[in-house]
Amino acid sequence: MFGALNRFISRLDSDAPSQTSRDSYGAFGFQVLRNKNNDIPTEPWYDFVVGINGRQIEEPDTNSFAVEIRNCAGSNVALTIWSAKGQRARTLQVAVPTPSPTLGLTLQWTPLSSTEDVWHVLDVIPDSPADIAGLLPYGDYIVGTPEGNMRGEAGLGELVEDYLSRTLRLWVYNHEYAVTRLVTITPSRSWGGSGALGCVLGFGALHRLPAPLNEPPAGPGETLFETARFSNEENRPPSAKLRSYPSGSSLYKTSSNQQSSDFLVPATLTTPPPPPPTGATTTGPPRAARKARKAVSPNSAFDEYFKEGEQKSKEEDSTPAAKSAPPPPPKMGGPPPAISPEPQAEAQADKAAS
Repeated sequence: MFGALNRFISRLDSDAPSQTSRDSYGAFGFQVLRNKNNDIPTEPWYDFVVGINGRQIEEPDTNSFAVEIRNCAGSNVALTIWSAKGQRARTLQVAVPTPSPTLGLTLQWTPLSSTEDVWHVLDVIPDSPADIAGLLPYGDYIVGTPEGNMRGEAGLGELVEDYLSRTLRLWVYNHEYAVTRLVTITPSRSWGGSGALGCVLGFGALHRLPAPLNEPPAGPGETLFETARFSNEENRPPSAKLRSYPSGSSLYKTSSNQQSSDFLVPATLTTPPPPPPTGATTTGPPRAARKARKAVSPNSAFDEYFKEGEQKSKEEDSTPAAKSAPPPPPKMGGPPPAISPEPQAEAQADKAAS
């Protein structure tokens, strides 16, 4: 079922390409292999140069690309960068120095579809080869290997079969921590479970590399809500006033001991006592009952409810799990190497951009 759904979404992508899809920028681009310029925010392997100064690059003409760079010496050149993370494009304004009009990038003419051969790690079985190697469910994506090329949905399976009971190195990108690391795994069919890796993998349009996260994920044991409050409680200006209604039509009451009318207090929902009979005098409750009566806040029930929920949340977060949460992947290694290009094309690209 999932395979048919992936094929259907692929046909939709090819029939009606969106503004950020790779089909909008052609089938090829200059893939960034190395970046020696810290002023250019590009990621090797993931980023492609698909346009320059507002024009789309349609052919691997490295001479024209180098001439365009030299013509912008002393000013800025606009580079259109397509990223495999989220399949989005952005424009960078890069300053070209006058003495040496180069960018410090090593580029290679590569099809954009090469970044679609990724396998999403959906689940990892305990004590499996994938678990021992440190693969993390949901956040990890297998994007390549130093051992060779993996093409198509069956590419990883064929490589695993060739490396049964042998050490296999895989480039793994973690979406939650934005880290690409080199993982060493030993495929085996005698580890006690199904499969040679012991993990569930996803492939296709539903499992492409997502866009980077803007903020890091919450760590284990962190409380999501420390206390309950209105979302605009702290940002509410002190000069804000309640809207006034005619006498007898007010929907809310204001607290008498508040200095300002910034907050709303729910109206009393208790039923008023019946009126005294005609001729009777109202004397009020006995003195002992008046002494025993205590002021009860109208929100006391809600306060107790939120405190109880907060305490339960803290107890559940502090309870040790059966197996400790895996640490974040180490920031080591680098991006996977690109497809082996033609020697002439790579040399021309190096001459043009580095």
